[in-house]
Amino acid sequence: MNSQHIGTISIELGILPQQIEAVAALLAEDATVPFIARYRKEATGSLDEVQITAIRDRLSQLAELDARKAAILESLEKHGHLNDELKAKVLAAETMTVLEDIYLPYRPKRRTKATIAKEKGLEPLALILMAQEGVDPQSAAQPYVDAEKGVASVEEALEGARHILAEMINEDEKARARLRAYFTEKAVIQSKVIEGKETEGAKFKDYFDWQEPSATVPSHRMLAMRRGEREEILNLTILPPEAEALEILEGLFVKGPGADSAQVKLAAQDCYKRLLSRSLETELRLSLKERADAEAIRVFADNLRELLLASPLGAKRVMGIDPGFRTGCKVVCLDAQGKLLHHTAIFPHTGEGQARQAAETVRQLVEQYKIEAVAIGNGTAGRETETFVRGLGLSEGVVILMVNESGASVYSASEVARQEFPDHDVTVRGSVSIGRRLMDPLAELVKIDPKSIGVGQYQHDVDQGALKAALDDMVISCVNAVGVDLNRASSQLLTYVSGLGPQLARNIVAHRDANGPFANRSKIRDVPRLGPKAFEQAAGFLRISNGDNPLDASAVHPESYAIVDAMAADLGCTVQDLIQSAELRRRIDIKKYVTDKVGLPTLNDIMAELAKPGRDPRKTFEVFSFGQATEMKDLQPGMKLPGIVTNVTKFGAFVDIGVHQDGLVHVSELADRFVKDPAEVVKVQQKVSVTVLEVDLGRKRISLSMRTGSKPADSVRNGEPKKAPQQKNNSFAGKPAGRKPRPADHPFHNPLADALGKWSKKR
Repeated sequence: MNSQHIGTISIELGILPQQIEAVAALLAEDATVPFIARYRKEATGSLDEVQITAIRDRLSQLAELDARKAAILESLEKHGHLNDELKAKVLAAETMTVLEDIYLPYRPKRRTKATIAKEKGLEPLALILMAQEGVDPQSAAQPYVDAEKGVASVEEALEGARHILAEMINEDEKARARLRAYFTEKAVIQSKVIEGKETEGAKFKDYFDWQEPSATVPSHRMLAMRRGEREEILNLTILPPEAEALEILEGLFVKGPGADSAQVKLAAQDCYKRLLSRSLETELRLSLKERADAEAIRVFADNLRELLLASPLGAKRVMGIDPGFRTGCKVVCLDAQGKLLHHTAIFPHTGEGQARQAAETVRQLVEQYKIEAVAIGNGTAGRETETFVRGLGLSEGVVILMVNESGASVYSASEVARQEFPDHDVTVRGSVSIGRRLMDPLAELVKIDPKSIGVGQYQHDVDQGALKAALDDMVISCVNAVGVDLNRASSQLLTYVSGLGPQLARNIVAHRDANGPFANRSKIRDVPRLGPKAFEQAAGFLRISNGDNPLDASAVHPESYAIVDAMAADLGCTVQDLIQSAELRRRIDIKKYVTDKVGLPTLNDIMAELAKPGRDPRKTFEVFSFGQATEMKDLQPGMKLPGIVTNVTKFGAFVDIGVHQDGLVHVSELADRFVKDPAEVVKVQQKVSVTVLEVDLGRKRISLSMRTGSKPADSVRNGEPKKAPQQKNNSFAGKPAGRKPRPADHPFHNPLADALGKWSKKR
């Protein structure tokens, strides 16, 4: 364990060194983040998952830095450059950027203008000029004129010397650090359309002539401009004012007004334009991309968490309907455990006769399978199918609900679905997914690649490795926060349980299928290849209802069962009595059970579990219904409608109002106050009330507001949208803007909705 790293992380995160050491030690033993956060509070000082994850990631970054240092030291020694001073500088480097700056002069490089000049013997001349001791450059260069070496004149000699000087300046640590700080603070992003690409790149029109400070560019705009550049629609530059940059550089290297200093000045200018500006622009681009990626990934992960932890209907008998017009609606009936009992197709939208037959079929199936809820996918024909089912006069207790079906088609065609339903086609699998998603969103959504669920922002543009790691972390966090029913969970759900994984999850399901339900947690030790470490990590997150031990249905870890047994014995009762009686629990003095390994944090958790064993942290399910509007043409400015938030981005929130096209509540319309981050106000799956501001039927865009005093536009627009006012990009001119102008990503003049993809309900 590197004590220097521990100290660095402690300062950065504001966490005590001993806490970081404890986390590092547990991670080294292959403990998972959920396990450490839930069951090792005494060791970590009750750090939460966010803090533990930050420690884990920073330890990984510092390990990468150490590995790079080792590689650089090896290279320096191999090429004969290494000495004690250089080694000390390498080992002391605190960031990868500083490390690479130290290594730059010694890095093996291709032949450059400077290396060619050195081959011609011009390096001594360059050093004479750099000294700036008042020599005459012409006279100093004369001895280096040598036709055989390829130096035909004094000017060629001076030019070669300047190339060497330019490379020396480019590789100077201090110069790079100063200019890097200047780039970070003052660089401006400039985006211009490539001539002739105006029509082809219309979705990027807001960036055809755009500029703003790179220091404050929002992640979604950065990613949008990069996409435009990648698609060869935009030219993008990220540079600060050149005159000031040259002034900084000349201030570092030009010592006076003499002729030799003039040569150094020319070299500095050449260095900046040919080498340093390009290098630092590339660095800044990567830095801005990383920053934009991190923000976009954070937004995606937060949205995914809200979706995964959406309220479950629970164990109810459900009818799932995947709606459609011409091809009909695919109907499945599921039992309370989600098992497929029946499937068929109905055609309620293809004629009166078939509609009557469809109505009779639905009524019969509801009666036959004692259906308690009907889940209707919100894709094409979703609202029409909902209207049809509501008009059937089903039993009063039957709940009819629309379900977000994003990703259902991806699941239905997946290997997971084929294994689960090998004898059924994709239409049946999709309908089952819709029904199960109502019963338990978490259990069903873990079967789908999170990127297919539709709650991201530029998810295909960000670093895919970082995105996958963050989303996997989020799924693992959600699954373990809720807990998993060991005797009902699919192998996909079990995969995300702490300490397990795909193979152990499959082994658990195979053992369950062969031997029947697990009677208690200890029985999972019989599963092939599930050793003591996996048991320790997983057991507390697995639930067994009505098993041998009532604690198996709770989040109390088996390692703490003896403590609960001691509590019950001291009171002369059973563990079940403790669970059922609040009076008995009040008589427990938990301080009596503190040991050198078990402290008050764990004991308080145990008492909370005894009060509500296996409690589900998700909110109670609430029935939701859309308004009367079923199509965009039904919308009128000023309408107030109920909706469900389907996605939250940095520029606003998309809301499903039941018309097959999500509307956008721009960040400026989320509240009656200034909102910096939409996530402060709304979450995915949140039920909201919105006002229609404007409808653009031609471009399929709906502008909504959540402000109490919102004023709608005068009419619905059917043709081309009005030309958007141009934003004055003077936000970095040092002048207060007064009322903040609407940014270019306002719903009716921003290509981001196109770039993000169509936020319609079509799968």
